[in-house]
Amino acid sequence: MSSHQEIPLGLYIHLPWCIRKCPYCDFNSHEAHGELPFSHYVDALLIDLDEDIRDVGGRDIVSIFIGGGTPSLFPADAIERLLDGIRQRVKCIDSIEITLEVNPGAADSARFESYLAAGVNRLSIGVQSFRDRQLQLLGRVHDAPAAYAAVLAARAAGCRNINIDLMHGLPDDHRDESLDDLAKAIECEPEHISWYQLTIEPGTAFANKPPTLPEHDAIADDFERGGQLLAASGYDQYEISAYAKPGRRSHHNMNYWQFGDYLGVGAGAHGKLTTSGGIFRTEKRRSPAAFMNHAGGASGGTRHGPITGQQLASEFAMNALRLRHGYAEDLFSERTGLPQADIEGPLKQAFERGWLTLEAGNIRPTDVGFRFLNDLQLLFLD
Repeated sequence: MSSHQEIPLGLYIHLPWCIRKCPYCDFNSHEAHGELPFSHYVDALLIDLDEDIRDVGGRDIVSIFIGGGTPSLFPADAIERLLDGIRQRVKCIDSIEITLEVNPGAADSARFESYLAAGVNRLSIGVQSFRDRQLQLLGRVHDAPAAYAAVLAARAAGCRNINIDLMHGLPDDHRDESLDDLAKAIECEPEHISWYQLTIEPGTAFANKPPTLPEHDAIADDFERGGQLLAASGYDQYEISAYAKPGRRSHHNMNYWQFGDYLGVGAGAHGKLTTSGGIFRTEKRRSPAAFMNHAGGASGGTRHGPITGQQLASEFAMNALRLRHGYAEDLFSERTGLPQADIEGPLKQAFERGWLTLEAGNIRPTDVGFRFLNDLQLLFLD
């Protein structure tokens, strides 16, 4: 294993409130009722960070991702105080990518300008669809004009690194409608598009009352044709659901998929940290109130691990194999501390089935392997 000091370290910050819980959402999000405790919550985040960085050993932060919930519910002065507090506590690299998730129903150009002035340099806009009917079915609080307006406002505010989140395989979708949505996103000329299939997750409103979704073959056809449209428009598919213009891959998510480390700060946030004692997973209290009351204390979160053996190998594969261009052959041992022999069996099967290939020291899924990614990943599970 590389020295844990050499493994890239990101920071994920969870802001848990939203205007309304979407029926497909299984994230730790909570509907906002009344005035939100912005200042108290930022205080708790910084206390939580103080506790986490004890194990960091002076490592630099390479990326910050502020997710939710709906982070754009927070006023710019709260985001500025949060980022200032982070910089006072840890060293951030000069080229750090700082992403803030925003929703069209909870943002405007003036607020975007203030976020950028506070240090945010990448906005991820949760559009999901440019069609009013589908937005209503998804429980979104914005309409199609607001979706367009949010992208234009982000650009007008001076943001030069925009991601659009967009779903396909939506309820009541008919042939080509998802592709029309995708074409509209491309017309907005964002630097990055996250185009992913709607899935029904346990515990969500959609799981209790499932909507009618398109047939599997239709979804697969849309995915293939959508990929072709994105490629023709200059977007490289570098991960199963992520497409970027040259040089615009998400730094933070690339660190996840390459099995880097990240601190998870905030209500329900998860983290992964490599220390001299092994690789650990962390999670914080899910309730915002409980998180604020216990941040920094022994009961503020839980540490799981160290992760070892087959579980560690499986977790690496589940992440790294999502990358379209694969990973350096020696990355497995560098990030896990395990010998390459620990995954020789599933690697051999994957090569024999034509699902993986080795090119210039890089292990990557073939076109067939990427098409059957779930089956490929299953080879590496215990």
